[in-house]
Amino acid sequence: MYAQRQGRAPWHWYAKDDTPEERKLIQKLDLLIVPYAVVAYWIKYIDQSNLNNAYVSGMQEDLGFRKNQLVNLQSMYVAGAVIGQLPFTFLFPMFPMNWTIPALELGWGIFTLLQYRTQGFGELMAYRFFVGIFEAAFFPGVHYVLGAWYRGDELGRRGGVFYVGQMLGTLTAGMIQSGATKNLHGVRGLAGWRWMFIISALMTFPVAIAGVFIWPGTPARPNKLFLSETELELAISRLQKNKADVDERIKKTRLQLLKQIFTDWKVYVLTFWAVLFWNAGSTSYGGYLLWLKSLHRFSTPKVTQLGTTAPALGIFYVLFVNFSSDLIWGPSGAITFAHTWHFTAMVILAVWDVPEAAKWFAFNSAYTQVAMSSVLYGWANHILRHDSTQRSVIIVFMNLFAQSTTAWTGILVFPTVEAPRFLKGWTFCATNSLVLIAFTWLVIRPLSRREERKFLAAGSEEGIQSERSLDEGTETVSVTPKKI
Repeated sequence: MYAQRQGRAPWHWYAKDDTPEERKLIQKLDLLIVPYAVVAYWIKYIDQSNLNNAYVSGMQEDLGFRKNQLVNLQSMYVAGAVIGQLPFTFLFPMFPMNWTIPALELGWGIFTLLQYRTQGFGELMAYRFFVGIFEAAFFPGVHYVLGAWYRGDELGRRGGVFYVGQMLGTLTAGMIQSGATKNLHGVRGLAGWRWMFIISALMTFPVAIAGVFIWPGTPARPNKLFLSETELELAISRLQKNKADVDERIKKTRLQLLKQIFTDWKVYVLTFWAVLFWNAGSTSYGGYLLWLKSLHRFSTPKVTQLGTTAPALGIFYVLFVNFSSDLIWGPSGAITFAHTWHFTAMVILAVWDVPEAAKWFAFNSAYTQVAMSSVLYGWANHILRHDSTQRSVIIVFMNLFAQSTTAWTGILVFPTVEAPRFLKGWTFCATNSLVLIAFTWLVIRPLSRREERKFLAAGSEEGIQSERSLDEGTETVSVTPKKI
């Protein structure tokens, strides 16, 4: 548990030392940052997950998809998402985030809209690639902004509420597709799955425009529409007390910065940690929907409706895991809880020959894996808080590298032709969950504590140096009159 929460009961929202002014500021930041992040992530995940819903709602038959073309489309999206993150390793500290994130959202909205007119596999591959390009930096960008305003003991809860947007997006995408198939199929000569992309895009554009005005940016490049100078000064001072870098100034050349980053343990350890997290997940491969379809028991709208149960339960998993991280047992405990549950679900699916009720339980437990995402990235933000430029580079790099591995691991272990029993896939996810738990306790936790001790020691030395300077200055002042 973070030091600010030591001895603090779980029901207390603020740390004991937070002043009334700080509490008012935190409330204001919560209102400016978190609701927009949730809504934007909700829209992003509608735009991202609508492919799986469209596939089981007529796209497969209309476009003549066969074999592994669904997983190839998913991998093309991942390729775009990885490439799109590369420039943002340096761009986050250089531009106001209240312009950067909405601009990306506008871009992916355009390519989401274009998918309604697709006539074949190659055309859809191109659209999915560009959706990935523009969606790429959103997730690390939001975590960069959260890390710029909040302390480590405050990140889990805000990150958890933000992550609810993913569950809402996946859940809503299924509902929209179900409604489009039922009510809009054939309207103006368009299939229901094509209307899905039109509706998603029309929801995206106004959210992108609103972000320019609502989001506060970062303390170094703030949007002052809703924040006063006094509030900015208070935000900066409370972060500086926590040894956080709030300047966002690039103090070294690009080559020096990269050399410093890639000769340090943090980039490798945190990136491998993220690789384990990303590869433990199975929700993006559509296993639940494909299993429901394979039962031949439900209509197409009913399949997409039932597919919403997993993300709906995911909202509960996310909130519980992230709030408990801040308020009860700390990040290592929250990660262990989430991935022990997830490991159990993946083992059930790997065994497969189990009662049908066990499969319903396992598929509806799949979102326990992503539930601790904001705990992981929040902890990484806290470890990296001492240098904002390094934080930008490493947060983006760990995300893009980890996500890039899923472009080929997904093809290897979740080939569409093996649906719905992905034996290799479920086993692979279970293994990653187990290794993630061990890596958190044996590597991340000890190294994080060592890093904290190092900066505490450095702070103590700075304090001693300052006292010595003051003493020397006092001696000089007292001697000077005698010489006169």
